[in-house]
This record gives sequence, C-alpha cells and structure tokens, in this order.
Amino acid sequence: MGKQRSKKRVTSKIDELPEEVRLRVDLQLADPKNSYEEIATDLKQQGYAISKSSVGRYALRTNTALQRLMEAQQQTGKLVEAIRENPDADYTEAAIMLTMNGLVNRMATAEEEFDSMPLDKAGRLVASLSRTKVYKDRVRQEMKKKADIAFKEMEAGIMKVIRQDPGSVGQLKAILQKAKERMVQDD
Repeated sequence: MGKQRSKKRVTSKIDELPEEVRLRVDLQLADPKNSYEEIATDLKQQGYAISKSSVGRYALRTNTALQRLMEAQQQTGKLVEAIRENPDADYTEAAIMLTMNGLVNRMATAEEEFDSMPLDKAGRLVASLSRTKVYKDRVRQEMKKKADIAFKEMEAGIMKVIRQDPGSVGQLKAILQKAKERMVQDD
C-alpha cells in the first residue's frame, strides 16, 4: 500500500482571524437573519477578504461540532438518569449502543477517512463488534441455563419439605414457574 497521509486539523481563514472578529462571526452565524454573504461583506468592510463560501464551510464545521457536543451531553444525561432509576441494571448494552451510535455517526461523516483506512483495520473493527455481540449472547444463554438448573434444584428441595401438605405443591410450582420466567426473560 502507498504512504498513508497524516491527518491534519481543518482550519479556515476564519479560524485565523483575531479572536474578537471570530467571536463576532460566531454571533452573526448564531442569528439566522444573517446570510453568509452579509457576514462575508461585513468581514470585507473590516479588511478581511473572506468569501461567503468560506463562511458557509466554517458555519457547517462549527455547527457539526456543536451538534455532536449537544448529542453527547444528551446521551450522557440519559445514561445518568437510567443509572439513577435502576442502579442494579447491566449497562453493557447501553454502552455498546452509545459506542455504536458514535461509530455510525462517525462513519456517516467520515468518507475521506474511510478512503484512507486500510481494509484490514476496517475488518478488525467489524470483527471486534461481532465478537462482542456473540460474547453477550453466549453469556445470556449461560445465565439462562444456570438459572434453570438453580430453579430445578430449588424446586426439588422445597418439594421434599412440603410433601406433607399436598395442596401447597401446586401453588408452589406456580410461584416457582413465575419466578423462573421473570429471571430468564429477555429485556
């Protein structure tokens, strides 16, 4: 394979402006009444030759970064809320979903990075996610088997104790079956 180019941070002419001018551009972009052309004209009047296309690309890049930050904050807030409501839950699934969401978002906006990503690296990422899913399914199956064995042993032990009261046998079996179903049900 050829030499892989190094990834450089995207900068624009607006990023190179003095901070007070750049902040003014950010404020103008925050107001939907201002067009990119009006902002470019304002910059030209201040002595900065920046096209409306440059303003548009800068707006797109800063809006994308802001949107990602807001989405990450929302997801983190939801996860924290879920943890507070149910502290005993398994959060592996939530972590996997957050990671997958981030990867899908990254893939949707990373055409250039995918063009330069070695095929074997992409394959390793897919294989890693597949292994995680298989492992999770295997653990769930093992837990179901263990719960089934534990309930059968518990039922046998309790049955020995209550054999003296035949009316209780049916009720106990119903209670154990209900508990077993709740224990092994998929969420």
